[in-house]
Amino acid sequence: MEWGPLTREDARPLAELWAAIEAEDMTGAVYSADDVAERLSSRLLDMAEGTLAARDGDRIVAFGCLPARQSAGDVHLMQLWGGVHPACRRRGLGRRVIDWSLRAAPEVGAMVHPGVPVEISFDVFDDRPGTRVLAEGAGFTAARFFARMERSVTGDLPSARPPEGVSIAAWSPELDDGARHVRNEAFRDHWGSVPHTPESWRHNLTGSRNFVPEATFVAMAGDQPVGVLVTHFFDHKFALTGERQAWIQIVGTLKEWRGKGVASALIAHALSAFAAQGYTSTGLGVDAHNPTGAVRVYTGSGFAVTRRCTVYVRSVS
Repeated sequence: MEWGPLTREDARPLAELWAAIEAEDMTGAVYSADDVAERLSSRLLDMAEGTLAARDGDRIVAFGCLPARQSAGDVHLMQLWGGVHPACRRRGLGRRVIDWSLRAAPEVGAMVHPGVPVEISFDVFDDRPGTRVLAEGAGFTAARFFARMERSVTGDLPSARPPEGVSIAAWSPELDDGARHVRNEAFRDHWGSVPHTPESWRHNLTGSRNFVPEATFVAMAGDQPVGVLVTHFFDHKFALTGERQAWIQIVGTLKEWRGKGVASALIAHALSAFAAQGYTSTGLGVDAHNPTGAVRVYTGSGFAVTRRCTVYVRSVS
């Protein structure tokens, strides 16, 4: 094995590695070479110090990416994205990636948020006991539980009217900054969430190659955005599986508008739009202990849990 940083020219071999990982683990995360290239292009990912790859000839068989967060509060929580080819597991490659991340995180984090304590997190799906043993053996502890929820958009769909004085508008560039503000305020009390800057919002959400503007909606009280639902579509997943799934990246409501039916109305509106636009299913991820009651809203809208994972965290400074 040859170990060293990734480069931005590694998008295709990294996508091929991820395809092998997904075929084994079936997490639902499918990345094309273009998707990987978009992730590697982030200004918050230091390619030299924040990435590591194991190469076997011209193949990448293990990797780790440790991007900085766009903003930080009392702690800079950095999420490790990585994996090992199924044929190369149980050889210590995953532990080497994790040990590298523990050494690299303080320096990488300090470049962006100097003086802020750093923690590393990574996701462990509940049916991957080997990864759980790896996390716990490296000193990580379970911190939070998340679920993937999905539903069909064929057949009967829920109907929900917005509360009085609220209307649902299609996303437009003029509403984009207001939508970002709603997301930041709505997620202010969510575990692990930090505010999006205009740059990170565009890179990860409304400027992403996967963004679907016609399936993204903003709840308006007069001319004031009070709720937002952002949708992405992963064309590579459709090419592989034939499933046209509208993935809901964000559902958020301003705190003062919670409990009034804004989120339910956004979801019902989106489901009807998804059906009209030819999607067959939709999905989203949710914190199982979300303080806003989001799980209840999604269940009431016909979503059901299809996968669970645990976020493991360790402090490194």
